[in-house]
Amino acid sequence: MTNPFAALDATEQARLVHAGEVSPTELVQAAVDAATALDPQLNAIIHPRYERALAEAATVDRSAPFAGVPIVLKDLDGTFAGEPYHAGTVHLRDAGYVAPQSSWLFERLVAAGFVVIGKTNTPEFGLVPTTEPVAHGPSRNPWNPEHSTGGSSGGSAAAVAAGVVPVGHAGDGGGSIRIPASECGLVGLKPSRGRITLGPGETESWGGLVARLAVTRSVRDTAGILDAVHGPGPGDPSWAPPPARPYADELAGPSGSLRIGSTVATSDGVPVHPEVAAAVERALGLLRDLGHRVDDASPSQIGDEGFFAEMSGHFLTVYPVWVSQDVDELARMTGTPVVEGGVEPLTWSLAEAGRGVGAVAYADAMEGLRSMSRQVAGWWADGHDVLVTPTLPDPPPRLGAFDATPDNPLAGMFVATRVVMYTMPFNITGQPAISVPLGWTSDGLPLGVQLVGAAGREDQLIALAAQLEAAAPWADRRPGIWAG
Repeated sequence: MTNPFAALDATEQARLVHAGEVSPTELVQAAVDAATALDPQLNAIIHPRYERALAEAATVDRSAPFAGVPIVLKDLDGTFAGEPYHAGTVHLRDAGYVAPQSSWLFERLVAAGFVVIGKTNTPEFGLVPTTEPVAHGPSRNPWNPEHSTGGSSGGSAAAVAAGVVPVGHAGDGGGSIRIPASECGLVGLKPSRGRITLGPGETESWGGLVARLAVTRSVRDTAGILDAVHGPGPGDPSWAPPPARPYADELAGPSGSLRIGSTVATSDGVPVHPEVAAAVERALGLLRDLGHRVDDASPSQIGDEGFFAEMSGHFLTVYPVWVSQDVDELARMTGTPVVEGGVEPLTWSLAEAGRGVGAVAYADAMEGLRSMSRQVAGWWADGHDVLVTPTLPDPPPRLGAFDATPDNPLAGMFVATRVVMYTMPFNITGQPAISVPLGWTSDGLPLGVQLVGAAGREDQLIALAAQLEAAAPWADRRPGIWAG
């Protein structure tokens, strides 16, 4: 056993500290030992900070809600002062770049008592839903190391799924919290737009599509972390309405029967994998048994090939512009120009394309996405509370499935189009969505089911996810690579 606390979620680990049964140093040392033993198999933690973490554990405020609980931070979606930041790129790796400031989210996590043991692997700029960057190599799924962890928060998901730490920071611009959660058997909530500040380094990212929080092994951890870190920062362009009460108070479940719609329709005409469909049907059966009103209604746009094609067209106009902006930011950060070999072929090709997009075309595409958001979000206004979908249409893919080819640097992006068909629409609308591990393939790989709420209704999603967790517990499942 490398980590005697591996099976405990963050809430329970913090309770042990508050009760005086363990010290923060004991928790952090156990996580460090687990990381040292398992990371050669996982390649999850690319910037270890084990000695600093142990020093910080000795001085942590034991009254903080998550006092002494070890955490990992994704090496994207925020910087941590004094620590390396590579964003999955060779350019920053070779420059030895160290961040001068911390994101407000990271400061809030530390203020909540978390102790950072390291930073985790991520695909370059989070551009594809798998964690296999050229700069640091692939992260491997603890359930089967030949399969992807998902992306872009795949390094964090691998560390949490393997029991190294109970919580990993994550960010989501098209599914990058929910996809790794699904592929690694975790809980992953993408909050509403404006729920979590992106400051001070960013106002919004990818035109407002990016949201940030964590991957966890329990719904109560997700609720507790959201309580600790939510809220805007000065100058944020979007503010989500504050919750009526703490999110942790929602863990008792919904106060009444919810109206829940569902769909497994696909936007490419290829049906979802049968085991994915079975996982969704099982979730719907549980919801019926719990007294909810379940039907097969859904926004007509979800699964509509024409709508998805139009949405993708708008997205593929603005997406290269954002990549160009990210690449230019690398040069500003290091003071040296970015050369073609400093980023991956996909990134270079997208950045080159983005420089050719005119201002009016960009504005028109953004307006198109916002208009489509109204069409989708209107379904909740018409009376449904929650939509249930697969998180992914297929089980976790094998490593290498998103590789560029010599004649097609964009190959991985086109493979990703199917992967994000259920997740991406809700980055565009800004609605909250959570993936919960309610299914498993015949060969033991996790399958997530996605719950989508109306804008600002994380409270309802947490209540419903907690109810499902109680009805179909997943905490006793263990991957082949496990710290316990």
